[in-house]
Amino acid sequence: MSHPVSEDELIHRRILRAPRGLVWRCLTEPAELAAFWGPRGMSTPVDGIVVELRPGGRFETLMLGEHGSYRMVATFTDVVPPELLAWLEPASGMHTTSTLADLGDAGTEVVIHQRHVPEPMRAPEARAGFLTSLDKLEEHLARLTEETRP
Repeated sequence: MSHPVSEDELIHRRILRAPRGLVWRCLTEPAELAAFWGPRGMSTPVDGIVVELRPGGRFETLMLGEHGSYRMVATFTDVVPPELLAWLEPASGMHTTSTLADLGDAGTEVVIHQRHVPEPMRAPEARAGFLTSLDKLEEHLARLTEETRP
């Protein structure tokens, strides 16, 4: 689910059927990020990802698609394992905060709050593309949890 909060804010909520520690790992480790980061039709090679997991650390991704590439460059503002991850993209001023709530056997609720979202990223097509990246995360988590079942 995705909805605007104000003119330049978006909130995305998703219940993921995976433990919070695993969701955290997927959001913070380059090898895991490479499996799902970016909308459908784009890939993010692991060597295009930088994660310096601390406040002030770099967070960079390079998404590749048939229509070109997009580099996201950010600085972590908050890192509270395994519940809060936030970064600021200096080029646009966009600030993203991801909160992970442990729902026990029901999984993990992820709330992504984006503030100062540039106008092109607020367009319905861009928001729909963002949701496909959450779909890819959900599919990746399903594969990982399936691999660990006895």
